[in-house]
Amino acid sequence: MTWGRLQAVAISGAAGQGLLLTLLPLLAVSITTDPAAVSLVNVVGQLPWLLFSLFAGVLIDRARRTAVLGWSFAVLAVSALALAAIGERGGLPLLLAVAFVVTSAQVLGDGASGALVPEVVGPDRLASANARLMVIEQGVVRFVVPPLAGFAVGVGTGYAAWGALVCALLALAMMRGTASAPATPSGQNPVRDIAEGLKYLVGTRLLLAISVAVALGSFASSAEFGIFVLYAMQEVGVDEFGYGVLLACTSAGWVAMSFFVDAIVRRLGYSWSMRVAQLAMVLSAVALALAPRSPAFVGVVMFLNTALVLIWNVCSQSSRQRFTPSRLLGRVLTGHRALAWGLNPLGALAGGLLAAQAGLRSVYWMAAVVQVGALAVAWFALSPKAFREAEDAAAARAVAI
Repeated sequence: MTWGRLQAVAISGAAGQGLLLTLLPLLAVSITTDPAAVSLVNVVGQLPWLLFSLFAGVLIDRARRTAVLGWSFAVLAVSALALAAIGERGGLPLLLAVAFVVTSAQVLGDGASGALVPEVVGPDRLASANARLMVIEQGVVRFVVPPLAGFAVGVGTGYAAWGALVCALLALAMMRGTASAPATPSGQNPVRDIAEGLKYLVGTRLLLAISVAVALGSFASSAEFGIFVLYAMQEVGVDEFGYGVLLACTSAGWVAMSFFVDAIVRRLGYSWSMRVAQLAMVLSAVALALAPRSPAFVGVVMFLNTALVLIWNVCSQSSRQRFTPSRLLGRVLTGHRALAWGLNPLGALAGGLLAAQAGLRSVYWMAAVVQVGALAVAWFALSPKAFREAEDAAAARAVAI
């Protein structure tokens, strides 16, 4: 697979995911306004990262990665078809099932595409390539998709779901005839394969510290996002279309920062880039907790927050790709997500319960406190010295091979 083809596939696949992920919470609000029930859609939607990530990593390392990516789009197409055919008539149970299946497709697709990047670009282009792919998957496409999905819900929920189906099928069509590096055979039990990947991840101090920081940040972000649709409508005062516009502000932050992230990382280095980005996450949670009833203010906060989050994510993903042997990369990438994103369901659940008891803004105060913990990890464990030591260890392995 070429870098250009991977980008084109990512655009179409992310458009389908973006349509469904925007549609699900809006459908949930149309069924119930109970914060705990609405957040349950996000809780169930995050479970596959905890339940399937480790086994997905084994599949990514043992099968052709382009085939795994194609399977993820097939699953996405089935989910879109179910939502288009049934929609609101399925009630909350259908939304929970679709949320679970869509995220399962993400587990496979994100892991496979991340493992494909080092195959199609050189080590010196990892930061810029990861930035481009992240912008495509979560920036450019979702800058357009959320407002369209919000508008489509106002006209009829089926339009967004059918659109997601078309996007998934288009991604599948573009995958036809592509190939990646041959699969690495293994006679080991899959559990031993998983253990091998986890041992490397946990045994590499820099990668473990990144996973711990992401776990804390993911808990906080999941709590915030789980009730954001209610926060936007009740605290900020927007309608469905306005909610989509606020989500588009987050995507606009990704797009804007994508033009500068490579230069910033080269200038500041990985350590200071990640420290500054994590500090921004703390400040954005505080800003949303104190925000006036102003869509413009909240939109600016979301824009700035995700611009800095892109820097963190590029450095985080590039670090795993730089410091992990290719034969372990799929398992390390998905192992990181299982460890780091495994707290997402708990974060979403905690956010919903706290909002129901103490109000929506209390969730952002809780998120700020948790993000301070992640900042402490970034500050003390992700030092310039830690990155130099990781680079020396990777160079030593390359010489040994």
